[in-house]
Amino acid sequence: MIDLGISKMALIGAVALIVIGPEKLPRVARTVGTLLGKAQRYVADVKAEVNRSMELDELKKMKDTVEGAARDVESSIQTTTSDFEKSWSEATSGLESSGLDVPIGYPEYKHPGKNWRLKRGATPVWYKARHGVRTRAQSGAARVARFRPQRLS
Repeated sequence: MIDLGISKMALIGAVALIVIGPEKLPRVARTVGTLLGKAQRYVADVKAEVNRSMELDELKKMKDTVEGAARDVESSIQTTTSDFEKSWSEATSGLESSGLDVPIGYPEYKHPGKNWRLKRGATPVWYKARHGVRTRAQSGAARVARFRPQRLS
């Protein structure tokens, strides 16, 4: 990179003051500053894009390795499944030929509490009404208005 010290910057400023003039120097300095800022933002954007593309390549490689591992696991599971099915068919073929009663399928699971909508531990409504248990939510103002003594007119 360019090494700019204080002495070099002072020399550049003196030459710019002589060449450009004191009237136009602030405007030129502002323009140069904005151009340098835009150049720095452009360089930062290019660096970010390069980093994103490198990360994308790494992610693609990782995805390929994970997919390969998944395929290997799937193939090993299929081979073990086929081996198990073969051994199961060999084991059950002897039972069918011997005349033993082998159930074809399992009975369907039936939950012991078949009517789950019915609440067994619910307090009866007549008990709530007799003992003053509130069953509906009511605001404080509505409760005061409900129990306010009636005016005699």
